[in-house]
Amino acid sequence: MSVRCPYCDLRGDRATVHQHLVEAHGDRLGFSWHERSGYAIATVTCPLCGANWDQPIRKARRDPGFLEEFAYEIRLVLFDLLLHHLRGEHREGEWGGAR
Repeated sequence: MSVRCPYCDLRGDRATVHQHLVEAHGDRLGFSWHERSGYAIATVTCPLCGANWDQPIRKARRDPGFLEEFAYEIRLVLFDLLLHHLRGEHREGEWGGAR
């Protein structure tokens, strides 16, 4: 199955596009702090419909270096959520994914 990166013209299988997202488009993710809980919140937003998902990162509360140390893994999880959303909610013609 071939898919296209939702941010650029790269095409490939899902694993290739997933890896590309993590390495080339990490700046598309948002990070903030939840003041009451002290958790870091990572956010990914669909570039097609604007839907977004917040992922609390609880371990960052106790370890300020956690976000930096595990940035790659955090991006993997968030972009996986985005790819699942694209496949489930958007037609192939909207973003280039083949079902």
